[in-house]
Amino acid sequence: MADSRVLIFDTTLRDGEQSPGASMTLEEKIQIAEFLDAMGVDIIEAGFPIASNGDFESVSEVSRVVKNAVVCGLARAGAKDIDRAGEALRQAKRGRIHTFISTSPVHMKHKLQMEPEAVLDAVVRSVTMARNLVEDVEWSAEDATRTDRDFLCRCVEAAIKAGATTINIPDTVGYTMPQEYAEIIGMLRARVPNIDQAVLSTHCHNDLGLAVANSLAGVAAGARQVECTINGIGERAGNAALEEVVMALQVRQDIMPYQTGIQAAMIARASKLVSGITSFPVQFNKAIVGQNAFAHESGIHQDGMLKNNQTYEIMTPESVGITKSSLVMGKHSGRHAFREKLKELGYDLGENAMEDAFVRFKALADKKKHLFDDDLVALVDDEVSRGNEHIRVISLRVVAGSFGPQEATLELEVDGVVEKTTATGDGPVDATFNAIKALFPHEARLQLFKVHAVTEGTDAQAEVSVRLEENGKSVTGRGTDTDTLVASARAYVSALNRLLVKRQRTAPEALRAAT
Repeated sequence: MADSRVLIFDTTLRDGEQSPGASMTLEEKIQIAEFLDAMGVDIIEAGFPIASNGDFESVSEVSRVVKNAVVCGLARAGAKDIDRAGEALRQAKRGRIHTFISTSPVHMKHKLQMEPEAVLDAVVRSVTMARNLVEDVEWSAEDATRTDRDFLCRCVEAAIKAGATTINIPDTVGYTMPQEYAEIIGMLRARVPNIDQAVLSTHCHNDLGLAVANSLAGVAAGARQVECTINGIGERAGNAALEEVVMALQVRQDIMPYQTGIQAAMIARASKLVSGITSFPVQFNKAIVGQNAFAHESGIHQDGMLKNNQTYEIMTPESVGITKSSLVMGKHSGRHAFREKLKELGYDLGENAMEDAFVRFKALADKKKHLFDDDLVALVDDEVSRGNEHIRVISLRVVAGSFGPQEATLELEVDGVVEKTTATGDGPVDATFNAIKALFPHEARLQLFKVHAVTEGTDAQAEVSVRLEENGKSVTGRGTDTDTLVASARAYVSALNRLLVKRQRTAPEALRAAT
């Protein structure tokens, strides 16, 4: 590998899915994996095969469909984990086993209850076992940034000697600072005698908002692989965001002359795809892919942009796949214009999905005078998320006002059977949710109810996010409509549909990987 080439290791399907409520179906994982592969991602971490049958199947099926990228499966340091990962990767054109063990004093004492020498022995055994199954082995020192430097060097040297081809230095708890992280990478390059036989990798979490900064500091210090996720999703505050790492390297070639293989013009589409599938909205001011990333409201900024867009933009929207098209969509627009507009926004729907989306578009256009790009994105994302539904909202009528109790009359379709009920509650939303519970009894607890307007104006679409928790499992659903109560019902039902999928997953909490 040329010294200026930085490999992009995407763990959206593994670490990203560990975000509470971000569970994905097998079909959704395959859809994301194929997009990442086409986008130029070098390594796709598809799951943690020992964790559940679902994760095993995910790694196996992604291995089957991916054409260019290396497919990676995660494994702890035990033989069962490593054998399971090797089995899941059998169909991969190029497979990698990613094995890890904790090396920090706090993890070794309280999590592993192992002495340092026992951990070192486990490093050698696990890497050796993995190398007997695949040629490409990555080893990670979990909680590396809080690990004794001398011990970290010993572990890294031993892992490479046992056959590891990539050494990952995770900032598992998002604790380190850029200068400190760079010093760790530099120290390993200087002190580990066989370090030239492996690629150094970064895996940084965002607990202090420094995941991308630390990753870039690692690259500047000699790391040549960055582990990241689309939209920065992941455990707790998330991982380094792929889009931010890639564009930082592309924009600042003057001080970071490194290249990736990512097709940057596909970034916006990747962001929308992952956001739609996980029902995790992208914050408006999110770098690169946020709604406001290329928006200018201040008069001074607008004046500068009119004179030269470089006055306030360090990259073009087109460079990340965001269109500046002025094509206005309304109730007189036809199917052809609608299809072309969706293509510009990064969507390529099949005929049935396109027809369903077009019908909903026409209905929305009759309600709204002006349709913005974000209206269409919300509409299509909602349509995509409605696939494979067991439960579907048919109709809702709510009686609300200052005199209670409020009342909701709801029709639901459950596995093809339509039922109707009326329920009351402390407010129209409570009444609506009570009606859903009456038609589909469940014990899930409401953790989050959030509403925001997709666009401006009193006729704006409302986008509602609902998070439900059942037996320690959290899921998030999303719904959109110009009627906030209808959007709320759709979001709650979307979460229930995701919960039904989640119930089929058998991974115990103890198997959740950190790295």
